[in-house]
Amino acid sequence: MKLTFRIWVLIIMLLLALLMIGPSFKSEVLIKNVDRNSTSFNEGVRSGMILYELNGQKISKSQDYTNAISDLFINGETKVEIKTDSGDFTFLASNLSEINVADKPRTKIKTGLDLSGGARALVKPVNIKLSDDQLNDLVAITSQRLNAFGISDVNVRPVTDLEGEKFMLVEIAGATTSDIRELVGKQGKFEANVGNVTVFEGGKSDISDVCRRAECSGVTQCTQAQGGYVCNFRFSIYLTEEAAKKHAAVTKNLSLDETGQYLSEKLYLYIDNILVDELFIGGDLRGLATTEISIQGSGSGATQEEAFTDAKANMNKLQTILISGSLPYKLEIVKLDTISPTLGNEFTKSIIYLGLVVFIAVSIAIFIKYRRIKITLAVILTMFSEVFITLAIAALIKWNLDAPSIAGIIAGIGTGVNDQIIIIDESVTDKQSSLKERIKRALFIVLGAFMTIVAAMLPLFWAGAGLLRGFALTTIIGVSVGILITRPAFADIIKKIEG
Repeated sequence: MKLTFRIWVLIIMLLLALLMIGPSFKSEVLIKNVDRNSTSFNEGVRSGMILYELNGQKISKSQDYTNAISDLFINGETKVEIKTDSGDFTFLASNLSEINVADKPRTKIKTGLDLSGGARALVKPVNIKLSDDQLNDLVAITSQRLNAFGISDVNVRPVTDLEGEKFMLVEIAGATTSDIRELVGKQGKFEANVGNVTVFEGGKSDISDVCRRAECSGVTQCTQAQGGYVCNFRFSIYLTEEAAKKHAAVTKNLSLDETGQYLSEKLYLYIDNILVDELFIGGDLRGLATTEISIQGSGSGATQEEAFTDAKANMNKLQTILISGSLPYKLEIVKLDTISPTLGNEFTKSIIYLGLVVFIAVSIAIFIKYRRIKITLAVILTMFSEVFITLAIAALIKWNLDAPSIAGIIAGIGTGVNDQIIIIDESVTDKQSSLKERIKRALFIVLGAFMTIVAAMLPLFWAGAGLLRGFALTTIIGVSVGILITRPAFADIIKKIEG
């Protein structure tokens, strides 16, 4: 059978989808979180590392790690040797409760809390209506704060409900309700110290503004250094009069360092008593009660482009930290959900079984209706193709698949089968017109249904403060894949079968 252009498009898209999903058959264990106040963290163990061995025992799945540490600390403090993809670490410990691990995903498909477990909080400031810029700043500050605690697999984004009220949605994999209340439910504390003296604080509005405009912020120059490139950045911050006077009093008796360009003490930035960065203070600011301070820093990389990107990211990070002083919001947790990893695994298994049942039930129903194995196989192939390409697109845009997203995929399957039945019915009935005309008429009906579904899904992006966005997105992706790729290919397949 000669393949048409539309069928070739379907085949090519399936191959690209395979690359986007990137299945792996290698079993590995990923370090998810490391307590910042632990010995292992101080020795260099970080979240995101792949764990290979623990005290000589091979670790290929999370159960291996559990078995390895079960008898490790019977006699108290023990020497621990960890081998990872980022190096080997050796230290003494009485337990390893500060390290949380999980099996590394076998594909690039990301799962949400409904499938992987964790906590989700819908947060808003108390008695304050935020603008879009203020909400984006709050999201950036909260992300920075969670990163400062060494938490991985965190998703923070702004959401708006149908009434226009703005919220911040925080999702943390592996967290509990008490964790998220502690990390998100509190306002946070920002401090900038010179030595052991606090010169300005965020909570007292000591910082009046942080420059993000091109005329007072940006990457200034890039130079070649040993092993790569270094790019410098500079931006201005503006203090209140009281903070400027305090800064002058603290710095007036400081000496210059060995370079003669900076003061002997640095400016240390803390969030909730955790040091997040340290900055040099220009020598010309010694004892000067200025409200404008220039913050400088750098970024590095193997190439000039990498160094520029790193410098810009570091500058944005520091700007975000300093802006936290100008957002003294008391936060309120409007809605809090938590799902255990065990429940998530069981839910994933149930979804897989449900998908198999749907495929089998639809296939049997199609075969009973038309009594033709070729048509039945064509429907099965099209259903599989739509699901596979939808999952690949979700992996490409790094969308976390949660329960609403899975429901959207199932809804897409139902819509696809309905469209395929329309095409089949048009092709096997009304023999007075040509097969081409019948298929064309069926595709017109399918296009009308597609437009109706998309129009119905758009409001769900904002319904429930965005909690139904996954359902709307995957449904739209599924029906779009159908109308652009699988339905035309299915129509050509039916033409071949009927021809």
